[in-house]
Amino acid sequence: MNANRAGIGDPVSEYKVESLSDSERAALNAVCEVVVGAFYEVANTLGPGFLERVYEQALVRELRIRNLKAESQVSVPVHYKGAAIGTYFADILVEEKLIVELKCVDRFSDEHFAQCINYLKATNIRICLLVNFQRAKVNWQRIAFNF
Repeated sequence: MNANRAGIGDPVSEYKVESLSDSERAALNAVCEVVVGAFYEVANTLGPGFLERVYEQALVRELRIRNLKAESQVSVPVHYKGAAIGTYFADILVEEKLIVELKCVDRFSDEHFAQCINYLKATNIRICLLVNFQRAKVNWQRIAFNF
């Protein structure tokens, strides 16, 4: 996928982003609800114990079954003072407006939240859903930036 086509990696000046309209906010919330439902379907179907990559592929498939555009391992360039200095890879990009970061860990750490915030800062995307498939009950957190 061409990252710039999706608006990914376009440097955000001073992290200032235009406000979302009420309808844009509602549409994004609706996508989040579908994605969270997909988290539970994948967790209930596979159960705990697999590697992140297995859950990533299952989640991409489930999101597509639910008629959402989902791409895995999307390149996210990082800019510093106008120059590209590195690249992150977001686990899943949904509808070109929502990042899903998957983990298989005992519990979320501050580093996991920081990773999500950095993805949001590096893009024009407002929401990252951080999901953990390690335990029998799926755990997720919604991280918003300029929402």
